[in-house]
Amino acid sequence: MRDYEAAEIVCEACGYVIAEKLIDSRPEWRAFDDEQRAKRTRVGAPLTYTIHDKGLSTIIDWRDKRTGGKSLTPAERLDLYKLRKWQRRVRVSDSTERNLAVALSEMSKLSSGLNLPKNILETASVIYRRAIRKKLIRGRSIHNVTAAAIYMSCRQCGVARTLDEIAASSNLNKKDIGRSYRFMVRELETFVPPSTSHHYAARFSNKLAISGKAEAIALKILEIAKGMKLTSGRGPTGIAAAATYVATVLTNERRTQREIAEVANVTEVTIRNRYKELLERLFIEVPL
Repeated sequence: MRDYEAAEIVCEACGYVIAEKLIDSRPEWRAFDDEQRAKRTRVGAPLTYTIHDKGLSTIIDWRDKRTGGKSLTPAERLDLYKLRKWQRRVRVSDSTERNLAVALSEMSKLSSGLNLPKNILETASVIYRRAIRKKLIRGRSIHNVTAAAIYMSCRQCGVARTLDEIAASSNLNKKDIGRSYRFMVRELETFVPPSTSHHYAARFSNKLAISGKAEAIALKILEIAKGMKLTSGRGPTGIAAAATYVATVLTNERRTQREIAEVANVTEVTIRNRYKELLERLFIEVPL
């Protein structure tokens, strides 16, 4: 009989301790269902969709010396070089794998350039894999499709990024990215929630370094404007910029319309028009 609490093997007949210091090979965690067991098991690095082979393959490292410290002979160096070369070729076996490897690498660069969280990159990688399975990439630019996947992922996860920002970071044409985005949404039959001005207002407040009070006022203005349907048919960035401008005036943290326009990537005329609409419809009085 094994007594795991005492770490011993004991004879049931006479109580003689057969073995001491028994090693318990069971995990130290407990799981109450299959889902918890699958999440808590540790058998290597976690799977990730941001790598074309999901991180399952291995890499032969380049070493100048053996484990004992002795240097490699020229013949051993040549063998190691051949093994590394064929190992790289085996990892990418066909054109689909090569396409996926290039696309995921481009998405990683674009995500890093936009300072996006890791979940955005993971979601974009899943979207691109679905597009490959449906053969939607054939005949289309990898760069445009990867940028469109990043934009779709931002929309789905509620991260405020505009097409202009993605186009500027990827050095691509905004119209081409938008065309690829609409094509993927239609063909993948994916629901993409509309952009909300609340996310943009919070982001503009952080960039302008205004107080939390001003940010809260801007969000409240947008909430009331949404209830009065003032946001319908208007760009979320423009009305968020106007609400931020009103909030800075009310809290005496004035920012010029030009400063806010540069942060929001909209024109000063747009901010001025939305600003006047908010003042007239919400009956807001601002100090001169």
